[in-house]
Amino acid sequence: MDVAVIGLGSMGYGMAASLLRAGHRVWGRDVNANASARFLGEGGQPGDVPWADLDAVVLVVLTGAQTEAVLYGDDGIAPKLSNAVVLACATMSAAQARGIAARLPDGLHYLDAPISGGAAKAASGELSIMASGARAAFDAARPVLDACAATVFDLGDAPGTGSAMKSVNQLLAGVHIAAMAEAITFGISQGIDPDTFLRVIPHCAGTSWMLENRAPHVAESDYEPRSAVDIWPKDLGIVLDAARGSGFGAPLAAAAMQQFLAASGSGLGREDDAAVAKVYARNAGLRLPGDP
Repeated sequence: MDVAVIGLGSMGYGMAASLLRAGHRVWGRDVNANASARFLGEGGQPGDVPWADLDAVVLVVLTGAQTEAVLYGDDGIAPKLSNAVVLACATMSAAQARGIAARLPDGLHYLDAPISGGAAKAASGELSIMASGARAAFDAARPVLDACAATVFDLGDAPGTGSAMKSVNQLLAGVHIAAMAEAITFGISQGIDPDTFLRVIPHCAGTSWMLENRAPHVAESDYEPRSAVDIWPKDLGIVLDAARGSGFGAPLAAAAMQQFLAASGSGLGREDDAAVAKVYARNAGLRLPGDP
């Protein structure tokens, strides 16, 4: 297939690389020229993107607004495409996903396809994809899905259901990161250092995937962003907006949101989301590994 991947961040780059390994011709584009150049050096297609001849476009940008801008903004690509499938992977509200799908020109297919699994699974082609859309969209996207995902959840023929499911996942993920931060700093307050925390808790009932993935960042004082703090006010904001619209109380999501907002307001927004532990440590007068 001829595929364009728009957005070569930690997730998009891994997906583009997985498509290359599967034998597809891939054009990679990003606002970061270094990311685009790196992908070109690793086998990406050179030259202008042949929009009209593409079989698939994979949009791995950060937000629904960016997805809309790529498709329908100034110099948007939607009018340039012909008989392609668009896979929209950003976390967005279900309503926004439905709206984007409804604007797509005739002849194009839209798959609401938010992703989960982190950068490592993106690089190895083992993502989980929560997908919804027409059967024709699934059929057209199948080679991309096979290259990038270990598990594809078919959530029906209506765009928006995939994004709704992603919001459920993000509620859990955000709460689990905040809970990890609270637990590891609580442990410090009780004389349990982060290395001991990590030696014990992953083997106990209180563990979670997020704890096992993020707590080592705290223990190693490694806040190079894989998933940044500033992602969570956006994602939990989507959760809380949807909850309010449904008359649903989400107090745990709201509590986690406040911790991420505090971290962002403290200048930690571009650090790894494990840096939310710094908020707990600061408020309790505790020292984390790496603190002077």
